[in-house]
Amino acid sequence: MTRIMGTVAERLARNSYQTDEEFGHIEINQRIVRVTGTGRLLVAVCPAHVYAEEPDGTISAEYAACLECGTCLAVMPAGSLSWHYPRGGFGVEFREG
Repeated sequence: MTRIMGTVAERLARNSYQTDEEFGHIEINQRIVRVTGTGRLLVAVCPAHVYAEEPDGTISAEYAACLECGTCLAVMPAGSLSWHYPRGGFGVEFREG
């Protein structure tokens, strides 16, 4: 049995990301996130740290680092995110595991 070594951060750094500069596959409905108070939850649960809380309280997304795992969709209220897989040839390419 092969044992995979390294920290999570080291292992994630081995992935390859093809960023689609013309199509951001994540859009945040700031109104719903603000009304439901779920912005900090979104920031906390993303394993790739895609989301950040800005000084004005809005939530931003750095979609280029997205692992496409769907965690954000599982925890957020309906309508708070518009999320689609990146177009063909773009997104994350897992190089380990």
